[in-house]
Amino acid sequence: MSEKYVLQMNNIEKEYFGNQVLKGVSLSVKPGEIHALLGENGAGKSTLMNVLFGMPVIHSTGGFSGEVIIEGEKVDIKSPKEAMEIGIGMVHQEFMLVPGFSLTENIKLNREITKDNPISRLFGDSLKFLDYKKMNKDARKALDTLGINIEEWVKVAGLPVGYMQFIEIAREIDKSNVRLLVFDEPTAVLTESEADNLIRSMKKLAASGIAILFITHRLDEVMEAADKITILRDGELVATRKKEETNVGELAELMVGRKIEVTQKDESNKEELENREVILSIKDLRVDMPGEEVKGIDLEVRKGEILGIGGLAGQGKIGIANGIMGLYESTGEVLLRGEKLKLNDTKEALKSGLAFVSEDRRGIGLLLDSSIEHNIVVTTMQIKDKFLKKFVFFDQIDTKATRVHALKMIENLDIRCTGPTQLTRRLSGGNQQKVCIARALTLEPNVLFVSEPTRGIDIGAKKLVLDLLVKLNKELGMTIVMTSSELAELRSICDRIAIISEGKIEGILSPSASDRDFGLMMAGEYRKLHSKEAL
Repeated sequence: MSEKYVLQMNNIEKEYFGNQVLKGVSLSVKPGEIHALLGENGAGKSTLMNVLFGMPVIHSTGGFSGEVIIEGEKVDIKSPKEAMEIGIGMVHQEFMLVPGFSLTENIKLNREITKDNPISRLFGDSLKFLDYKKMNKDARKALDTLGINIEEWVKVAGLPVGYMQFIEIAREIDKSNVRLLVFDEPTAVLTESEADNLIRSMKKLAASGIAILFITHRLDEVMEAADKITILRDGELVATRKKEETNVGELAELMVGRKIEVTQKDESNKEELENREVILSIKDLRVDMPGEEVKGIDLEVRKGEILGIGGLAGQGKIGIANGIMGLYESTGEVLLRGEKLKLNDTKEALKSGLAFVSEDRRGIGLLLDSSIEHNIVVTTMQIKDKFLKKFVFFDQIDTKATRVHALKMIENLDIRCTGPTQLTRRLSGGNQQKVCIARALTLEPNVLFVSEPTRGIDIGAKKLVLDLLVKLNKELGMTIVMTSSELAELRSICDRIAIISEGKIEGILSPSASDRDFGLMMAGEYRKLHSKEAL
């Protein structure tokens, strides 16, 4: 008797204008199975999912060859609407939420529950009222499945990106006919604790019989969640493995075709670093950032160091850089080279010698429909009046200076692109991140804040971005403050790591400190335990 599959994709091939992007890829997923799909950016994962969902880009460019089978029946899915009608759901990496709507309204969008009223009984169903009581109940059930304790009536606008991702997922699991769920980089915007929560939720969904396709770059999550793993590279199926047959090292090599080794931080200059001047002094900083509130921290950053800021979800680590850069209401005192920084004023922060690479590169960090060269120089044009030709009544962009500088940045940062005029939307996640860094570097800052620099990019691009930060620090002596949910990455390149718990600094550790100390600090138990030991 043949095995039962929810999804079978057999020998899928696809080309765009003579460029073959899928080369005979096959994939099968059973009911209740979590099947991970791995591959670097450009490996073919997105195109394969576009085929599954019947995206217009597939059919408008000549279609594809091969077959898609849902629960034993061959299907010809012509649109995402058809995919949803047969029970395929997708949680997208890029949010599709209405900011002014509540959680309930986003979760129930296009599936609203209505109730009769005297007017609708006379004039028809179009005048029925929304049944918020029932919709809130459904929304609450979906949110509880994901362990989200935000009230369902709260508006989406202003919520941290991590919470928005959970709302996207809640919307999909609220649907009654779902038999296959595709998670496209669901943890890319989540911290470690949020990701753990999501994985528990995925396992619960799988236990109910729903098949899950899990597209991710985080290999430890694959080993934690997946039953089976398929790896693509350059449009080809490299391997399919059961979880127990592989390990993180092998998966990394299969994905990129080479061993990945993140640059390890040299701690030989530790004593010399401790004697350096304090370039940035933070005193009693408080930041009112929803979900990442900072509740009074004191911190000193030394010239020429890479200072890491880590911590669990919602503990305040993201709020520090966002507050100092004036993106959220802040109080306290920040001194840059002894000069008091004006808070709540982004322009002043940039003029003072700070630069910021946001954790939300697509929402805040980039002008997606502008060219690479325009993205690189736009902030410096506004803040320092550079890359401009001055006329009596107006200014005009200096296209020659812009092009020369952009080409230099593209070369120095190894931005993989067709040229400086390419739209940033068309770049891979890793190269988009490099454009964000190039824009910050163009300001020639004294201190560079980098928040979640490897979020949502593949393992090969992660190494390139981290190595770039180390290079900037070593060769240019740049002071870098790096906020990350990836503790292993912080430990690989930082000189010191400050762990944030409940909006305050739990402690500062050397990257070589024990896993136990890092774990205690992340859990907010380090100071409690050591105060007891002192007694």
